[in-house]
Amino acid sequence: MRPPLLAHKRVVRALEKAGFRVVRQGKHISMWNGTIMLTIPRNNPVDPWTLKGIVSDAGLTLEEFKDLL
Repeated sequence: MRPPLLAHKRVVRALEKAGFRVVRQGKHISMWNGTIMLTIPRNNPVDPWTLKGIVSDAGLTLEEFKDLL
């Protein structure tokens, strides 16, 4: 399944619903949930395959991530 085309702000909001918090911002946004650190590029849209890796690293399936949007 192909990941959706999303702006980085929508990705951040969805991950916040999953329990991640922004800990650092610059050219990339770093998010942490107490165990897992994620890095989201500030691209609009975020590359679909990069997004797939971020979702996987967060321990979510694409379907679970889409439910958070």
